[in-house]
Amino acid sequence: MVVRDEVRKMKLVAPLVAALSNEARCAALAKIAEKLVERQDEIFAENKKDLAAAAENGVADAIVKRLKFDEGKLRDVVAGINQLITLEDPIGKVTLDREMDDGLRLTRITCPIGVIGVIFEARPDALVQISSLCIRSGNCPVLKGGKETTFSNRILFGIIYDAVLEAGFPEGCMLQVEQHNEIDELLKCDGLVDLLIPRGSNAFVRYIMDNTHIPVMGHADGICHIYVDEYADFDKAIKIIIDAKTQYTAACNAVETLLLHRDDKIKNEFVPKLVAALAESGIKLRGTKEVTDLVTDTNLEYESVDESEFKEYLALIVSAKFVDNVDEAIDHINLHGSHHTDAIITEDAETAEKFMQLVDSAGVYQNCSTRFADGFRYGFGAEVGISTSKIHARGPVGLEGLVTYKYKIVGHGQIVGDYATGKSQFHFKDL
Repeated sequence: MVVRDEVRKMKLVAPLVAALSNEARCAALAKIAEKLVERQDEIFAENKKDLAAAAENGVADAIVKRLKFDEGKLRDVVAGINQLITLEDPIGKVTLDREMDDGLRLTRITCPIGVIGVIFEARPDALVQISSLCIRSGNCPVLKGGKETTFSNRILFGIIYDAVLEAGFPEGCMLQVEQHNEIDELLKCDGLVDLLIPRGSNAFVRYIMDNTHIPVMGHADGICHIYVDEYADFDKAIKIIIDAKTQYTAACNAVETLLLHRDDKIKNEFVPKLVAALAESGIKLRGTKEVTDLVTDTNLEYESVDESEFKEYLALIVSAKFVDNVDEAIDHINLHGSHHTDAIITEDAETAEKFMQLVDSAGVYQNCSTRFADGFRYGFGAEVGISTSKIHARGPVGLEGLVTYKYKIVGHGQIVGDYATGKSQFHFKDL
């Protein structure tokens, strides 16, 4: 397959997909959900091939967790599809309606982006989520999943593509690429692909950004923080931290760094509770010496490190350091975080408001787990990825992040020359 030739065909099909009715797009999603349930045994069988290959090749545990596609994952993706169906149509919204002059009317209308290339990690459920979001938003996806999910992605794509064709979508509205060299071919399709969304490691995302002229949206890593303030409810803080680290350790919104207020009560009361909870949950602590000097529980595995060694672990490991106040916590997050999702645990409303105002991240929370950073949990139905950029879309990218807009003017023979000479004049009026 020559990727550029296939994408060129898709570029011509994209306007036809964008013109499909809301009812047609929802019917396609319903058909996908139906087919996934009908053929679940085939899907699970193909997924087991990927899991067997992963075990044989010594694939990291974090990747294996993402790779598994079982009854629970199927239930989640079907629920996401059904939620997408209930959401308001993102296409055709009028966001500006202005009379420029008598008989000259300007409108701004939301429309699909067009052809979207999504290169994602070893998660079969990601293929379903991405495809569903693109279909609901009237876009044409080019999908490249991780090699670890070859069998799972192949059958899932086949089921989804057949379902949308049955629902009346045009041929060529979706494309799956499987070979690694096809990524580089895709990166050269500027002018044909409207947007790239990479999901993977920092190095991988940086490679995509450095080797294409196509606009790129996404995030490189997820170094998420939780700051425990002097006015925190300690029991609440422990519960939140453990959830944020263990609920799905391999996720980019799992907490990686704890910032602790340098307060005697935090040191004498909270840290022992934290140490016990980390030990019980099998979490290893990588803290500054100031933190690890307080560890007396022999059940906790820990080591002293310099804060320059803090990083994204995607494992049962968490970093920790003390800070003097909320200002130092904010500065640390803004300088060393990934601008993904960061949280404060405090009962002080003023401190919380300051933190949430000044932390420059896509998601800023008070008294809850960073794991809430997710399109499904936000009520978006699903997400195509999480963006830490500030242009176009930020945070979990759902339907609204997959549309742009166009301007339409309807006139009655007006020409700019008449306005340039003063023969006619603009009389702007918002309708």
